[in-house]
Amino acid sequence: MNLIDNVISYFNPRAGLERTLARKKQTVLNEGYGNHGASGKKNSMIGWLTNSGSALEDIERNIPTLRERSRDLYMGAPLATGALKTLRTNVIGSGLKLNAQIDAELLGMSREQADQWETKVEREFSLWADSIHCDSQRMSNFYQLQQLAFLSWMMSGDTFCLLPLIPRKNMPYDLRIQLIEADRVSDPNQFVSLIDTKVVNGVEINSTGEVVAYHIADRHPNSIAGAVNKWTRIEKFGKKTGRANVLHLIELERPEQRRGVPVLAPVIETMKQLARYSDAELMAAVINAFYSVFITTDGDSETDDFGSIAPEDELAGSDETQIELGTGTVNFLAEGEKVQEASPGRPNANFDGFVTAMCRQIGAALEIPYEVLMKNFTSSYSASRGALLEAWKMFKMRRQWMADSFCQPIYEEFLAEAVAKGRIDAPGFFTDPLIRKAYAQAEWNGPSQGQLDPLKEVNAAEKRVNNGFTTRTQETVALGGGDWFRNHELRVAEERLRREGNLVTDASGQLVTTEDERGGEEDEN
Repeated sequence: MNLIDNVISYFNPRAGLERTLARKKQTVLNEGYGNHGASGKKNSMIGWLTNSGSALEDIERNIPTLRERSRDLYMGAPLATGALKTLRTNVIGSGLKLNAQIDAELLGMSREQADQWETKVEREFSLWADSIHCDSQRMSNFYQLQQLAFLSWMMSGDTFCLLPLIPRKNMPYDLRIQLIEADRVSDPNQFVSLIDTKVVNGVEINSTGEVVAYHIADRHPNSIAGAVNKWTRIEKFGKKTGRANVLHLIELERPEQRRGVPVLAPVIETMKQLARYSDAELMAAVINAFYSVFITTDGDSETDDFGSIAPEDELAGSDETQIELGTGTVNFLAEGEKVQEASPGRPNANFDGFVTAMCRQIGAALEIPYEVLMKNFTSSYSASRGALLEAWKMFKMRRQWMADSFCQPIYEEFLAEAVAKGRIDAPGFFTDPLIRKAYAQAEWNGPSQGQLDPLKEVNAAEKRVNNGFTTRTQETVALGGGDWFRNHELRVAEERLRREGNLVTDASGQLVTTEDERGGEEDEN
């Protein structure tokens, strides 16, 4: 207790006690994390000022700026473009394919009956999904829409999908997919949204915090079109049917969050600075390639024979404030003028090492190993395979997210229409939610992981099948994304044709003479 505390305690013991307790509390705060990450006394932490708010302040208010900068990086920074396209290609590829997997036991079907039902549904779905008629704009099929929706989600943080019913000729199904860019879902009244948080960034909630509707503008808020913009309120689910009117593709990172954050958000600053550094190094290298030689001469010397001084008519109208460099240029200076030669030192010998270190940090933030991000597999087989396996964990997670958020809900709407129109027989589909779920179960298969050493991968797959760890169907999907049952039918037909053509081979690959062929040879003898 210092002198001031003693004086205060003498005249006002209560006030002195309160000061002592306050000082004790401050000491307690500097225990545990207070001595480390939450320290306010360490020199390394004194300048670390933070002000954490709710999801509204930390995320929602900053989303427009994050969205614009993320798109700018995609359009102008090669590393950002490559990162997003790497994700799209490995997660979606040519599109996630339907593999119906109904609960045959619950539905009282035999395995053969279930296979027949699944084959018919997949055939009907292919009729709709393979056509551009599934797109409200008639520009993309279902699988191309997956690519667009996923890429838009990564750049913008989220994207929206409406499911209108639009009849069209030569198409028995009326379900359509209408993708809405994130910017169009916005606040009709920006001023009101700052006071009343019921509608924030176009997402409306009720008193319990449930998302009930989206406010969608007729056109992009920043469009230069002269028409006055109008907003339409669309409820998330239909009041009578409970049908999903809007699909919101979003990856949440905090409770009570309404809009998504672009995938590049944590590395926006790093990527922008790295892009600027790359541009500066590139420009320095170009300037270095145009390096010129300056020669001092007497004032009376004639240098026109060298052709280095441009005629007066060519200099007319030129900007005297600009100096242009050219390859192999020789410049003659007047007497008394000298130039100090400076070595630019380009290309920078440390450029590659520095960029590599930064790319490793960016890859860690995006869950993309450096080898996969830069397509640089120069390490050992084990290191390269480890990078692929680590990346594949993330690819599978995002693929499952895409299937749950986009593919499966759309498939369920398609199946409901198919059953309602009598093209698919599904008793109890509209009366029992459990039966409906049993009919709608499905897997969504995408591109395979690929192999660094196909022989090792195939041998490992064979051992997994023989030991019962996986099935032939699973390994066929994992190795090449194919269909084992379809492959089996084709192989049966192929082997039958090979036997008929006397092309049967043994284990070594040598042709084996069939019984019929040997019999014919004996008859000739």
